[in-house]
Amino acid sequence: MSALFQNYARRPISIVEGKGTIVHDSTGKRYLDFTSGIAVCSLGHAHPALVSAIQAQSEKLWHVSNLFESPDQEKLAETLVKDTHLSHAFFCNSGAEANEAAIKIARKHTGKHHILVFEQSFHGRTFGAMSATGQDKVRNGFGPLVSKFTTLPFNDVEALKATIDDSVAAIMLELIQGEGGVNAVTPEFAEAIQEICNENDILLIVDEVQTGIGRTGTRFAYEQTVLKPNIVSMAKGLGGGFPIGGILGTAELFETFNAGTHGTTFGGNPLGVAVAQTVLDNVFQPEFLANVQQKSKYLVKKLKEAFPGEQYTIQGKGLMLGLSLGGEDVAPYVGKLDQAGLLTVAAGPTVIRLLPPLTVSEAEIDEAVAILKSTILE
Repeated sequence: MSALFQNYARRPISIVEGKGTIVHDSTGKRYLDFTSGIAVCSLGHAHPALVSAIQAQSEKLWHVSNLFESPDQEKLAETLVKDTHLSHAFFCNSGAEANEAAIKIARKHTGKHHILVFEQSFHGRTFGAMSATGQDKVRNGFGPLVSKFTTLPFNDVEALKATIDDSVAAIMLELIQGEGGVNAVTPEFAEAIQEICNENDILLIVDEVQTGIGRTGTRFAYEQTVLKPNIVSMAKGLGGGFPIGGILGTAELFETFNAGTHGTTFGGNPLGVAVAQTVLDNVFQPEFLANVQQKSKYLVKKLKEAFPGEQYTIQGKGLMLGLSLGGEDVAPYVGKLDQAGLLTVAAGPTVIRLLPPLTVSEAEIDEAVAILKSTILE
């Protein structure tokens, strides 16, 4: 009998060591990690710069309360908002916490409570974030949820327009639904959302917990759309494996999110900030992002060559890609891929999600696609 609650459907692999894209389990077996901890290990496992950053910071200061000034938080915030329309940051510990903060600030700033969200979305498992999530399997069994969330079909312009009224405080969405199937927002839907927000004084919350920090080939996925969000939530890749999350917001929200509005004991702690700053110093370089885009094109090309049939589709952007098997259940294949030495993760029941480190090599891509092809087709 395990002393752990069994709230995770754990796979029978115990990862004990990793370097870059390669990990090893407790038996010594080697795997290509195309999960990156679900889009977390942006620079791969045990990246020397991150190891150095956390070692150096651990010898100076681990924790100090947010009661005191933090020049390192200030620097990290400035790095994140530089050359964007956003101006301020708040740091927490996870994506769910970031989305809770986004929901709170939207309600407080507008004085309204109604937030529009979308089917197959995933925003977290705390009560506010769970209430915003458009998947019954996440919400079932927990009783009454936080009220005033309306769930609409994703990419349905007419359904969105029909729901807009004076009660709406914000629209909240992922630009690529990671847990929901690697479904990307269409240009038409993005244009409609921005137009609706502008015309009705509605705040726009973009959840970039999985898509942010270079995952789609730009700093944030919204930069590839017409959208100008008022609030952006982030986590996962921000810490490269160390827990840190946060939100970015526009200048109009500064007075709303004032002293006493929100807080966290561990958010923005020195260890997390030191690692996150090192991640950004690497990922936010133009040549690094260009390299992510190039490797994305290479991976898509190889996948299309390996899976030419009409039943196979490749969706997503950057190094957040999904391989759809034409409606076939992917769960058995994920297990077989584990056995073959490739770690992947499902995105809904019919899509295999590929989330390699942003530092993945073309040789590792070739090896991964060969395993996918032999496991699924042969």
